[in-house]
Amino acid sequence: MKVNHWTPWLRNEFEQDYFKKLAHFVHEAYEHKKVYPPKVQVFNAFETVDYPDIKVVILGQDPYHQKGQAHGMCFSVNPGVVTPPSLQNIYKELQDDLGCYIPNNGYLLPWAKQGVFLLNTILTVEDSHPLSHAKQGWEIFTNHAIEKINEKEDGVVFLLWGRNARDKKEMIDTKKHLVLEAAHPSPLSAYHGFFGCHHFSKANTYLKEHGRAPIDWQIPNL
Repeated sequence: MKVNHWTPWLRNEFEQDYFKKLAHFVHEAYEHKKVYPPKVQVFNAFETVDYPDIKVVILGQDPYHQKGQAHGMCFSVNPGVVTPPSLQNIYKELQDDLGCYIPNNGYLLPWAKQGVFLLNTILTVEDSHPLSHAKQGWEIFTNHAIEKINEKEDGVVFLLWGRNARDKKEMIDTKKHLVLEAAHPSPLSAYHGFFGCHHFSKANTYLKEHGRAPIDWQIPNL
């Protein structure tokens, strides 16, 4: 793994009993089943956005469960993969909110490079079986990560979409950080409060008010 400011925290988590059990489960899963993302990309979110650089946190649930999609950052897919429906709806909201064009890809690395931490609450999944790695310890690990981000002194914007993500609000100090809540962007719920939430412009307003550079939310065409 790439060494950065996350490394001491990660090493400490890896030594905890819950994580040792989780690591055994995940190792067995990769040995005997098709599991995503590729092993080397499981902690991609932590390797791509260093702890001091986090400006915005977006929480997902678990990785995409079809071959070639997931690469360790929530909502993002590899270049060349069809943009999934939830991300298509995120792009529609971005177009309405900030006038962004709809890009021809779902690769969100440009966001991560600006400090958008794209964290799934479960970091691995079995092929074609969503939530197959739930309740194995990943939720403990990612809760601890959210608590660690909450310790940051500089204000962070948390975008919590859907019930699973919104349940994390109680872990966040809303006097120090900005929490924005909405329905999940999936086709089943986007019309029930995600569309029209204007979270992207609100996040940028907050960042500018706190002396931080706003996010360029436009994902470029590839």
